[in-house]
Amino acid sequence: MPAPCLFAPDMTEQLSLWHHYLLAIQSRESPRVQDYQRAENILLTVLERAHALDPRFLVDYSRDLEAFQFALRSSEEALDVEVPLGVDAEALLVEESEATEPGGVPALCRLGVLRETSGLEPWMTDDVFSVSSEGRDERCSGHIVPSKVLCVLKDLLVAAIVHCKHHSLIPPGSLNAASLKEGELHLSLLVSSGWRKIRFNVVPVVRKKHRLPALEGAQLKPGFPEGALRRVASHGVDLVPADAQRWRVSTGYLLSRLLGALGSFPGHRLDSLSILDRVNLESWRGGSQSPGLTFDHLKTVLLWASVLFPATEDWADLQGSVYRLLVVLLCCLATRNLPHFLYPEHNLLQDSGLDLGAIYQRVEHFASQPEESLRIHVTHLGHSRPPRIDNGVKALLQLPASDPTYWTTAYFDFLLDKFQVFNIQDKDRISAMQNIFQKTKTMGNDNS
Repeated sequence: MPAPCLFAPDMTEQLSLWHHYLLAIQSRESPRVQDYQRAENILLTVLERAHALDPRFLVDYSRDLEAFQFALRSSEEALDVEVPLGVDAEALLVEESEATEPGGVPALCRLGVLRETSGLEPWMTDDVFSVSSEGRDERCSGHIVPSKVLCVLKDLLVAAIVHCKHHSLIPPGSLNAASLKEGELHLSLLVSSGWRKIRFNVVPVVRKKHRLPALEGAQLKPGFPEGALRRVASHGVDLVPADAQRWRVSTGYLLSRLLGALGSFPGHRLDSLSILDRVNLESWRGGSQSPGLTFDHLKTVLLWASVLFPATEDWADLQGSVYRLLVVLLCCLATRNLPHFLYPEHNLLQDSGLDLGAIYQRVEHFASQPEESLRIHVTHLGHSRPPRIDNGVKALLQLPASDPTYWTTAYFDFLLDKFQVFNIQDKDRISAMQNIFQKTKTMGNDNS
C-alpha cells in the first residue's frame, strides 16, 4: 500500500479555491441572519397575540439555534417553529401504538387524559379533545387530538395576523393571512423580510421527559464536547403531530443542539457543512430546480463524521474536513442508507422518493474533480487536476452494506487515502487503515 498522501504540488491552488468559496458563503451570513431575525420578530409578534387569545398555546423565546443554522446554510427550505402546548405532559397517559415504526423509531402514540386528573381541564374541551369510546381503557377519559389542535392553532394565527396588521404591530406587507397554508402535520407561513421571503412551518409540540439511549452511549462521546450529550439529553423530547389522531417523537431540536455543540471545537466542521450545502444547492440540485438532499441530510452526515473522526487534526484543514463529510455521504448514497443519528436503525433515505443513483453520480463527480463547482469567479478559472478516484471506488463504498463492521474510522481513513486527502501521521490509524487495505485486497482476490 502506498504511503499516506501528502499535499500535491498544486495544493496551494486547491486551498485557495476552497477558501475563496467559503469566504463567499460567509460574506452572506450577516445579511441572512438579519433577514431571519426580522422575520422571526414578525412571527413572534403574531404568536404572542395568539397566546393572548388562547393561553393554552405558549411562545418559546428560548431557542436561538434556528438563526445559527440559517446562517450556516444556503438552501431556502422551510424552517420549523415550535409552539409548545401549556400542558403537563407528565400527567398525560402515553398510549403507544401496537405497531412500532420501522427501523427502531419510537412508536407513534396517543396522549390520553386520566379520569379524575386535575389541572388538565383546559385540554378537555371539545375543540382539542375527543372523549373515549365506551369499553376502551377505563383509566382514560379521552385524548388530545393533533388534528383538532392544528385547527385551533390555525384559527388563532389568522385572527392574530389580522389583529397585528390592523394595529400596525407588524410591517406592512410582511405577512398575510392568505399565505397561511395547512400542511399535513403543520401550518405554513410565508414571512417577508426585506427582499427575502422565509417560510416557517408552525408545529404544535408537547414536551416530555424521555430517555434517549443513543445520547447515553459511549460511542458518541469522543466526537462531542464533554457534558454536551448530558445537557442535550436533559431536554427530553418533543412530541409533534404524526397524523390526525397520533403524535410522534421529533428529534430536530436535539440534533440542532448537537450541531451547535460542534461549533465549540476548533477546526472546520461547520465550515465543511456550509460548503457542501452550497454545492448541493448550486450543483447537485441545480439551484433547487430538482429534488435532492436537504440540509438535514447533510447535518446528519456531519454528526456521523464527527464521531468517526473525533481527533482535532482531522478538522484542521478545510479541504480535508469537506472530504470527511464526502466519504461518509458517498458511502450512505452507495449503500442507500443514511442512519438516523439517534435511531441508527432508521434509514433517512428510505422512501425519500429521491433518485439516489443520480445523486450519487453528482456527489462522486464533485469528490473526484471539485474545481468546477468551487470556481465562483472568472479569475478562478484554471486547469482541473486529474480525477482523484477510479471506477472501483463505488464497490469499496458499498462494503458497509454487506458488513457493518466496516463502519469504522479505519475504513473511512482508507477512503480518504483513495481520494488523496489522508494526511494523518498517527501510527495506529495508519496501521488500522493498512489492515483495511489488506482486507479489501484479499476480498478482491477471492472474488477474482
